Parts: sequence; structure tokens; C-alpha cells
Amino acid sequence: MTSDYEALARRLRDAYTGGTVPPLRDGLEPTDAAGAYAVQTINTRFWEAQGRRIVGRKAGLTAKAVQVQLGVDQPDFGVLFDDMRVADGGTLDPAKCIQPKAEAEIAFVLGADLPGPHVSAEDAAAVVSTVHAAIEIVDSRIADWKITFADTVADNGSSAFFVLAGEGLPLAGLDLEGAGMTMTFNGETVSTGVGAAALGNPLNAAAWLASTLATRGEPLRKGDVLLAGALGPMVALKPGDVVRTEIAGIGACSFTYGAN
Repeated sequence: MTSDYEALARRLRDAYTGGTVPPLRDGLEPTDAAGAYAVQTINTRFWEAQGRRIVGRKAGLTAKAVQVQLGVDQPDFGVLFDDMRVADGGTLDPAKCIQPKAEAEIAFVLGADLPGPHVSAEDAAAVVSTVHAAIEIVDSRIADWKITFADTVADNGSSAFFVLAGEGLPLAGLDLEGAGMTMTFNGETVSTGVGAAALGNPLNAAAWLASTLATRGEPLRKGDVLLAGALGPMVALKPGDVVRTEIAGIGACSFTYGAN
């Protein structure tokens, strides 16, 4: 197998407007992390050059069952850009998506830089400014979501958009591990979970993310948003869906996927 990372990156970029593409088997082995992140980085730099601004990172594959499914033993990450944020209570235009799904998460906003490379959960906790209920709208440029680890990493962690609760809480006193999550579509419960689903504690996901990024020379900075991973199953969206996530003791947020 010969890999042309620039060509793979361009293929994924073109899929945003041209529609899904087949899995990247011709250029990436399913568990080729180095190659996949190389493709992701090419597109990150491309989009920055187009004026998009990085506002944080997302952790993915934080559930052990999903790691086993994709044949890996670690999470992955993607980049969050400023234009990916949907206002709490706002509307997301379906024309901006391909095959989106929603998942509920806990998010952190950092109050100070988080340099590494050896970041502990306690280190991460020390710099968390606010904790938010969040919804990540994941999407895949890979046809029918037939992804391997390399596919999703190259495709910016299958990221698309995110919603943060407008009001965050200070970390002190919050039970992140035990926080129960309920996500509803149009008032009907579609997903439930708990904070411990994200690597045992969302702060563990934050620590992994900070350490991993520091080793790449891209440490997390004050003001960054961190999405710490899904707390329950993701659910496919259809136009008109009103999506709401409530996380016990932490808060709630919502958005509408197109017009009712």
C-alpha cells in the first residue's frame, strides 16, 4: 500500500460538498494512527489557512466497547473550529450535514493553559474553569459510517458541530462519574448513560487529550473547549428533530435540527 496523505486529505475535504466517499483502505491501514493523524493535520492546516479558528478539541472512542469494535486500545481526537458551535437552543441547518448523529457529552472550558506531556486527571481538574452539558453532532464523510479507526481519525474524529449549555458550573463538588445523562428527541428518550462512560471519568479523557496533544507540540490553552466523549449511544438525526440533553447536577442544552 502506498499512501498519498495530501490526496486522502483532499478526498475528505471534497466530501463535505460532494458527498460521502468509500473507506480510505487504499491509503490507510485500519489501525494506522500516524498516517491518519497526518491526514487530519493536513486538513486542519488547510482550514486554518481558510480563516477557521481552532477553539478546542474533542475526545472520541472513549468507551471501551467502541475501542474493541474498531480494534484499538486508545481514544482518538479531533479539532473543534469556531464555526462548528451551535448556540444552545439554536438551529442546525440539515444542508450542512451528510449523515449526522447526536451524542451527549460533558464538556470543559479551560481557565488556564494545560501543558504536558504528563497530565493527570488532577492536573486537568485544576485548570477547568467551567463544566457544561454538551451535545456533539458527529458526522462521517465515509459512506454508511463504515469506518475503521484510521477512517475516523483522518476525518477529524468524525466531527461536525457541537452545542454547549449556555451556563457552565465550577467543577468543585460535581459528581462527574456518577452524573446520569438523558438525551431526548422531540421529548422521547433516545439515549441514556453516565459520566463514567468517558474513560471512567471525563477528567481522565481531558488528561489523555492534554498529554497526547502536548507530545505533538499542540498543548491545550486557556479558553479551549474540551468535549470529553460520549456518555451513551449516538442517535441518527432527521430534519425537524428537537434534541435535548440533560446531565444530572450539571445542566442541560438543546438544539433543533432544521425546521419543525
